[in-house]
Amino acid sequence: MTNPIEIILKVKDYFVKTNRLDAWITEAIKVSDAPKQELNNKNLSMSRSRVKTLIESGLIKVDNLIINDPSFKVKASHIIKINLPKVIEAIPSPQNINLEILYEDEFLLILNKIAGMVVHPAPGHPDKTLVNALLHHCGASLQGIGGVKRPGIVHRLDKDTSGVMVVAKTELCHIKLCEIFSNHDLDRRYNAIVWGQPPNEGIINKKIARSTINRKKMSISEQGKLAITQWKTLNVYAPFGTLIECKLETGRTHQIRVHLSDLGHSIIGDHVYGKALMKKRLKSDFYKKKLELIKQFKRQALHAIKLSFNHPITNKHLDFVSPLPQDMRNLINTLEDNNS
Repeated sequence: MTNPIEIILKVKDYFVKTNRLDAWITEAIKVSDAPKQELNNKNLSMSRSRVKTLIESGLIKVDNLIINDPSFKVKASHIIKINLPKVIEAIPSPQNINLEILYEDEFLLILNKIAGMVVHPAPGHPDKTLVNALLHHCGASLQGIGGVKRPGIVHRLDKDTSGVMVVAKTELCHIKLCEIFSNHDLDRRYNAIVWGQPPNEGIINKKIARSTINRKKMSISEQGKLAITQWKTLNVYAPFGTLIECKLETGRTHQIRVHLSDLGHSIIGDHVYGKALMKKRLKSDFYKKKLELIKQFKRQALHAIKLSFNHPITNKHLDFVSPLPQDMRNLINTLEDNNS
């Protein structure tokens, strides 16, 4: 549960051209460091539509009077108070969703997450997540392991990233798996299809932090946490793309996507951190059409292809590989097609 927030804005302290209440509040928060930072810290946004809803819900006062009209005209003498209510986070419930399980014992399970599936409930994704599916598969025994909101979850893959994941089924296994990830005592490899042709191999060692502009994004920052990604080229599909393998030495949010974007070779389909950067002028109509076809790929072309570690309870070595999913194989076929 997120605690309520009260934001106080003195109109005379802000230079905002409009005097319409909903528009004024939206613009004032954009140019004000303190309220914006507080909202960012709690992963909350303040769009004009949200401000309008707050006004119509009686949660905004002007000079201690509730104003329900978004078009109310503010004056320089006014003091505006905004009351953001508590956000109640729902406890996930079991849902019968198919899982591709690669291995399972009494302590843990290894699965192949499909692209498009969110790992745990979050704003905008209250259900139909991996956690909902796991609760149905494992039953009540999973509830509370590692936390109520994310039972069993040790690590995450982005919604549109596919591939191998491990989930804990007991509290002890969860603790030990978290130690394995924290100490980097495992081998995690990803396949990515990137724009252009990067060097054959390399290591990216650049710190990553949450963006101060958009809290849903990460960015390269000296104030961030250590992040190291190794990569090597597997196949080149000139002139458009390259299939590479990435090995993680750390596990920061969006690490591979941020690092490859900074390298100048963002992942095909990644609309958050990259775009198609074609430096060469395409004279052939075939290549122009091919470029447009590649741009239509619906997710970031990133797949967690390998996960290996020693079983935290039995010490047995576990090594799992998930082949590239069909959509990424289709993308490679498109990249390989040079028939004019």
